[in-house]
Amino acid sequence: MAEVFPADDGVGAYKAVLREVLERRPSGMRQRLAEALGTTRSFVSQISNPAYATPIPAQYVANIFEICHFSDTERLRFMTAYRRAHPRRGGAVEDAPEPTRSLVLEVPDLGSDVRNAEFDAIVQEMVARLKRLTEIKDR
Repeated sequence: MAEVFPADDGVGAYKAVLREVLERRPSGMRQRLAEALGTTRSFVSQISNPAYATPIPAQYVANIFEICHFSDTERLRFMTAYRRAHPRRGGAVEDAPEPTRSLVLEVPDLGSDVRNAEFDAIVQEMVARLKRLTEIKDR
C-alpha cells in the first residue's frame, strides 16, 4: 500500500515510490542497483528511505527506472513527485541520456591489424545506425 505524504514533501514522496518498487523486487535488488549506479548499498538505502533528506541525483533516475523495472504508473508517480520536489531539476531527468548496456562479442581474428580495425569499424557503425533507428519515435 502506498504511503501518503504531505504535498510539500516531494522528496519523501518519490523516495516512497522507489522504496515500494524495491520491496516488490527479488532480494539483491539494492545491491544490483548500487553496482549499476557505481555507489554503495548504503547509498541506495538512503535514497530509498523517505526519512532521509538525501535527494536522488537526476543522472541516476533513468538507470533506476531501468534496473528496478518501474511500470509506467510507477514512473509517473515518481516523476510527478520528483518535479514537485525539484522544479529546477525535473527537466534534467528528461534530458538525461538513455541508459545503455554493454554487449561483449566474440569475433574472428582476421590475421591483420588493418582488417581487424576495418571489421571493428563496420560493427561500430552498424550499432550506431541501429541506435539511431531506435530513437525514431514516429514510425
